[in-house]
Amino acid sequence: MPNDNGFVLLTGTANLKLAQDIGKILGKEVHETITVFADGEKRIIIPENLRRRDVFIIQPTCPPVDSNLMELFLIIDAAKRSSASEVSAIIPYFGYSRQDRKDRPRVPISASLVARLIEFSGADRILTIDIHSEQEAGFVEIPWDNLFSSYSFLPELKKHFQSNLIIASPDKGGVPKATFYADLLGAEGIATVFKERDVHKQNKSQALGMIGDVKGKDVLIVDDMIDTGGTLCDAAALIKNNGAKSISAASTHGLFSDPAPERIKTAPIDKIFITDSVPIREDLLKNPKVVIISVAKLLAEAINCIYNGDSMSEKLIPKAHRTYEDRV
Repeated sequence: MPNDNGFVLLTGTANLKLAQDIGKILGKEVHETITVFADGEKRIIIPENLRRRDVFIIQPTCPPVDSNLMELFLIIDAAKRSSASEVSAIIPYFGYSRQDRKDRPRVPISASLVARLIEFSGADRILTIDIHSEQEAGFVEIPWDNLFSSYSFLPELKKHFQSNLIIASPDKGGVPKATFYADLLGAEGIATVFKERDVHKQNKSQALGMIGDVKGKDVLIVDDMIDTGGTLCDAAALIKNNGAKSISAASTHGLFSDPAPERIKTAPIDKIFITDSVPIREDLLKNPKVVIISVAKLLAEAINCIYNGDSMSEKLIPKAHRTYEDRV
């Protein structure tokens, strides 16, 4: 007899508002699962029968990263022990994703370890948005779907940018993303900032120069995350010094660790478009430069695709018809 029990949405404490927004779109209750012992230990209690049902756990592993990861491990384990049919870990922001390779002696590949711990906990699938490096999907044997925030960004960006646009990457690694956005937004070209990063220090980099003509242009810097804001603000300053008319930024994950708010306040940036993949700090919500775009619809559609067996690539990934090189 086929299983027609529907699916269940669970969440930890990482981003309750996003989880609830997804639930509203899907017309489903989102079950909060976390209680805490007096000594700080997390305890998971799932109030719904999960037997032979598909379970989706919505839990970005944003700051506090280790605490939110532990919640994710425990919820996955609880779901598997409750005889769930399939457990999908919906992780809009994947903590430790920047540590995806051995860039110096005697260091772990932290992203690989974290991914394998999620798999070991019992997840049957991982879903992320704009993972720092897409090869991380190879760290595990289970399916790993990576979505792109461009699905959510494009309708809003098209309202703001019709012509005179240059897409900029804040480093050479972001050039494919910049090329993708240039095609989708009909930009006149791309620019690339080159930076030097000190691998022995966290959050330390310096913009050294750039390729591309931005003089008199409206420039949109695209990146996967803003942490301390150093990379973004240095790139913006360099682009401004090269004669840009206006500078905006679109970044998926707004961590905004100190001193990001102060840097953004004084940077030559007119608008920052950011998603709600992680909770946005209060002082940034009040900043007139910051525009929040929700990924709830994207994730709700992805959950429906997984449950119904539909293709996500056909429905949820905008198609660039030509590469930037082909267009010019």
